[in-house]
Amino acid sequence: MTQAQQQPSAYYPQQAYQQQLQAGQLASQQNPAYQQQAQQLAYQQQAQAQAQAQAQAQQLAYQQQQAQQQAYRQAQAQQQAYRQAQARLQAQQQHLQQVHMQQQAEAQRLQAQQAQVASAQRALESAAAAASSQGQNGYPVGRTDTPVVVQSAPKSHGWIVALVFVLCLFGLCAFGLYSCSGRSGIFGGAPVLGDNTVAVINMDGAIQYDGSACSPEGLGSLLDYAESTDAIKAVVLRVNSGGGTATAGEEMAALVSSFSKPIVVSSASLNASAAYEVSSQADYIYVAQTTEIGSIGTYMQVADYSGLMRMLGINVDTIASSDSKGSTSGYRALTQDEREYYQHMVDQINEVFIRNVAAGRGMPVETVRKLATGMVYTGIDAVENGLADSFGGREDALQKAAELAGLDTYSTYELGFASSSFNMLDYLLSSDDANQIALDKLVERFGVAPAA
Repeated sequence: MTQAQQQPSAYYPQQAYQQQLQAGQLASQQNPAYQQQAQQLAYQQQAQAQAQAQAQAQQLAYQQQQAQQQAYRQAQAQQQAYRQAQARLQAQQQHLQQVHMQQQAEAQRLQAQQAQVASAQRALESAAAAASSQGQNGYPVGRTDTPVVVQSAPKSHGWIVALVFVLCLFGLCAFGLYSCSGRSGIFGGAPVLGDNTVAVINMDGAIQYDGSACSPEGLGSLLDYAESTDAIKAVVLRVNSGGGTATAGEEMAALVSSFSKPIVVSSASLNASAAYEVSSQADYIYVAQTTEIGSIGTYMQVADYSGLMRMLGINVDTIASSDSKGSTSGYRALTQDEREYYQHMVDQINEVFIRNVAAGRGMPVETVRKLATGMVYTGIDAVENGLADSFGGREDALQKAAELAGLDTYSTYELGFASSSFNMLDYLLSSDDANQIALDKLVERFGVAPAA
């Protein structure tokens, strides 16, 4: 198209220009090459439209498939959580049944012991009566049947001795009944200690408030005894614990830190978390090369059972004094504010842990902070990074404690609590023939036997 066709000239009227332009377009449309080009353009546009529609359909189908797979995975996870909850409930029920059976067995055992005590008491009363009623010829006074004398007793006051023996036996039985009550104390009696003694305290189990050596109350009692006993010059803590309650660990660490006599830790297979916080306050720490030690860190877990409860059709109405009261009950997920609050609380507790270890080990706080990954270290790594002092076992710890106390020679003593499972009745009645043994002793001592 020429310049005159593209733009109206001042010499041509506007109408004539439009007619000439339309005529040119009509001639172009009638041109076969133009028509073929237009068809190709139409085909391309149609193909592009179809490709776009197909791509959108595929994308929609993929999104639907992903949504279905996610829903399926969520359903599987909920079913798995439900099965786990059922398994925990069944395990708890089985545990309760076992505890109930153990209680019944213990009650039956006590009843049997009481019956044996009563039988022994009746036999001893008969023996004492027979001893007191014996005459000049060795025959029981006031009886007309055949005498049952084994041998003649000397003319003495043997019946008085028999009575004293019976009273002593009754006292032992009373002590046995008292020991069945479950009371326990250090040693269960006064120990016999040498002049230079290294006491061993076994910390085996979870750090918690249960009154054992793994609790503030129990460890405090043992350390107080060692502190006040002049014969005990040093203490070895034999630790085999994976930790436990943060507050109990903090209190026990303070007890070890304030102990005035030398105290050495002998690490067994595990000395981690709160147990290590306690150990870090000792004067020296021994480990085996394969000991798992450290695990400086703090955590809390909050389960969310709301999805499982919805699946089971369980609805819980919570009436609380504030929105966050009961936030850890598991009936709902934590809010973002609650999560941040609990994270701050965990961080505070962990900071106390880190600073206690730093103070006990004489290490910079930042150095301990870098080691506070929450993971355990092997004994090899612990000696290298400063969390432990040397490789060694129980005997090495005893020798080190004696060395720190300035002892050339020493004796050892296991310092602990008397087991509540032992009592005098178990000792006296450990044989099925306990009554017969008691009667045989009477016959041997006094020469008499009870009437049949």
